Amino acid sequence: MIAAFALALCSACGRKGVEVSLNRDAAIYPDYMGVTVPSNIAPLNFHYTYGGIRKARTTVRCNDVVLTFSGKEVIWDMQQWKNLLASTESDTISFLSEISLKGGKKECMEWEIYVSPDKIDPYLSYRLIEPGYEVWHEVEIRERCVENFEERALSDWQNTGNSCMNCHIHSQARADLSMFYVRGKNGGAFLNRNGELRKLALNSEKMVSGTVYGEIHPSGRYGVFSSNIIIPGFHTQGSRRLEVYDTESDLVIVDFDENGLSVPQALARKDVLETFPVFSADGKSIYYCAADTLTLPRDIEKLRYSLMRIAFDENTGRIGQKAEIVWDASEHTASVCHPKCSPDGKWIMYTVADYGTFPIWHTECQLELMDLHTGEIIRMDAANSDRSDTYHSWSSDSRWFVFASKRGDGKYGRPYFCHVGPDGQLTKPFVLPQEDPWHYENSLRSFNIPDLSDGPVHFDAEAVGRMLKDTEAESFNAYFR
Repeated sequence: MIAAFALALCSACGRKGVEVSLNRDAAIYPDYMGVTVPSNIAPLNFHYTYGGIRKARTTVRCNDVVLTFSGKEVIWDMQQWKNLLASTESDTISFLSEISLKGGKKECMEWEIYVSPDKIDPYLSYRLIEPGYEVWHEVEIRERCVENFEERALSDWQNTGNSCMNCHIHSQARADLSMFYVRGKNGGAFLNRNGELRKLALNSEKMVSGTVYGEIHPSGRYGVFSSNIIIPGFHTQGSRRLEVYDTESDLVIVDFDENGLSVPQALARKDVLETFPVFSADGKSIYYCAADTLTLPRDIEKLRYSLMRIAFDENTGRIGQKAEIVWDASEHTASVCHPKCSPDGKWIMYTVADYGTFPIWHTECQLELMDLHTGEIIRMDAANSDRSDTYHSWSSDSRWFVFASKRGDGKYGRPYFCHVGPDGQLTKPFVLPQEDPWHYENSLRSFNIPDLSDGPVHFDAEAVGRMLKDTEAESFNAYFR
């Protein structure tokens, strides 16, 4: 649920005979009331959501700085906003909103934005895609500087022949270590490492499919991925829409230096589905999700994944002999997916749903946080909503995370940021600021898998298009261990 915030009646609007409404939720959009933001964030442009506005006045105060805006939109000058953030010695920006409506009604609110000294990584990548089911149209992966409104394409439909592409992920928010897929003709996994872009063919007849979900080891040498046979299906009744499930899935270790694919026999069992593997912050463990194989789709509502951990040796590229349960699905009567370890090694965040492994159409799915030192589970009510909240990534300092949320309309995923204190205390999330305060109302595309980065990557959509056309994908040798 959204963190509480006070909308106090200001004295200027408290005169006798004037009707004033208190505690109105979402009086502005995007809803920046009571949020905590990093000191390097782009301007928080917004508009008032009331109908029939005759006049609006917004007064902003921060220490000795006083600014006034007229009209139902508040759009900042970039330098003006940066100067304001630089002056926040008290860490608070105060707002007074005075709104006159048709019929003589007035609205008056006092509210605040809190500025954290913890800066956020300055770049964010995401896939822009229409919220469809089995088809795509004009998909692209974009990179945005969150300190301003500059944005560019890393891969797009124009340079790939309208191919489908999967989202761009970084290793611990590093701009020099990232990866994404372009599917279809001449496609492959595009690995960005050490200033070089490589196109890889990460598949083999020894695997149930090509690689799907995964992560790069902090050293950059290895990757861990799932190999999945993915089936989409539609619900025939109720408010549920699409269900996506695996009929087979195993884990694969990739050696990028030796061009090898290792299929660990311990994680290649036919009676267990393994997926969503990630490395621990120190690279010495692999976390993944596992569930017993069931008859699907008949038993889909019984399909529940536990969070597992198994040792990994970066000297040999081998996993341990036995996995341990970190979060037991049978104890929670729920299913876990999308684990992500914080770079400082303290936290693991994951998504919890009633069942299954593809929660973006599950309204009940929420984020959950575990202290890896104590095993304590921290509720994330301040960040979660009544819609799907998932697909998260950490900032490099482990003080911020970004996630995709369908809050609001329930259809379009949008990137929200949230601050994490040393004790796991969360602040009210805020959506990625846009230059146009009406951007999200007018956009017909979802932001998939938002991923933070400490800098811009060295390639762009044209470079990817040339490599897709002219470069043969590197082959990899697969073997069982």
